[in-house]
Amino acid sequence: MRGPQWLDDGMPHIWLPYTQMQTVLPPLPAVRTSGCDIHLADGRVLVDGIASWWTACHGYNHPHIREAVSAQLGRMPHVMFGGLVHEPALTLATRLAAILPGDLERVFFTDSGSVAVEVAIKIAIQYWINRGVSGRNRLLAFRGGYHGDTLATMAVCDPEEGMHALFSGVLPQHYIVDLPRDEASFRALETLLSESGDEIAAILVEPLIQGAGGMLFHGPDVLRRLRTLADRYGVLLIFDEIFTGFGRTGTMFACEQADVVPDIMTLSKALTAGTMALAATVTRSHVFEAFLSDNPLHALMHGPTFMANPLACACANASLDLFATEPRLQQVARISAQMTEELEACRGLPNVRDVRVMGAVGVVELDAIADMNRLKAALIALGVWVRPFRTIIYLTPAFTVRPEELSCLTSAIAQVIRDGAAG
Repeated sequence: MRGPQWLDDGMPHIWLPYTQMQTVLPPLPAVRTSGCDIHLADGRVLVDGIASWWTACHGYNHPHIREAVSAQLGRMPHVMFGGLVHEPALTLATRLAAILPGDLERVFFTDSGSVAVEVAIKIAIQYWINRGVSGRNRLLAFRGGYHGDTLATMAVCDPEEGMHALFSGVLPQHYIVDLPRDEASFRALETLLSESGDEIAAILVEPLIQGAGGMLFHGPDVLRRLRTLADRYGVLLIFDEIFTGFGRTGTMFACEQADVVPDIMTLSKALTAGTMALAATVTRSHVFEAFLSDNPLHALMHGPTFMANPLACACANASLDLFATEPRLQQVARISAQMTEELEACRGLPNVRDVRVMGAVGVVELDAIADMNRLKAALIALGVWVRPFRTIIYLTPAFTVRPEELSCLTSAIAQVIRDGAAG
């Protein structure tokens, strides 16, 4: 069946992400969104179980965000951030500083999560250069971690992760080790820091959940002990909260559950509630102060063209309004309880290795997925938009998802596993 004309005309010219385009299922033409629904060109409606890669935390087309964008569009859609500033960006920076823990108070805006992490890496390395300390030009990151697809961020992802393995010979070399989860692994990490700490600029970790690496969970105590080790060996600590920030794990920021303040934090995804591209790298005051100098070379020489885009900042401010006025964290708690109960039906089914839930993240881990295209097609046939990867089927719904919509999602996952579509 032919699609709309724009689909037939455009597909020969488009390059899709994370896709082997010779073998992939044809993409679905989306024409409209509403609430937690994606409307397709042929009239079908899919319940979105992953909030457009974890971004649409308030659901789609929230009127408050739409009105904020419309008003900002009429005033000033964009202006360069070099030598000029504007109210949406400064208001957003002020509001982020107020809700982030500790003295995370200096905000550098970018337009994607990968670039936010690139900036964090750059800041961490230049921090030591500006202080006159040489040789600290490597990061310590963890297997199972994912921090972006640009060259610098690929170098701090899991080196065995399939998306980036082809580039191993050209990437900068960093320390990538097992995330410590017991006394033996913490001792091994401390040994590495004691022997090589003078080469390490910072420790980089996704707090509580390693997202694209497989939705791998760890406890708050891991973060507390990483903070202790970072302080003991004099390295910076970076928390990548691009996935976990803005309520996804049950608190506004994942690090709150450990009562730990990193030196640098990266934010994106739900920052604008899935409406515009925006990211932020936020530092504590002592990190920022290392860049203050009479020497112009000590400045942070970075500046994306669309940095602090006013439209995107207006989206983010409107999203923060909703966190302040609507019961988002209570909704996350409700989602967590419902997924815990309903996904339990998958435990014990053939091919199921684990079922786990944290906040508004639900995961069914399988022994294997034999035919990813078949599995995706089976989920679509049941009226849900869920994107399995590796060996997991996961849910990261909008916080506004209705109980009956969430049940539709969880029951679809159980059904495709029972029917053998994942086997």
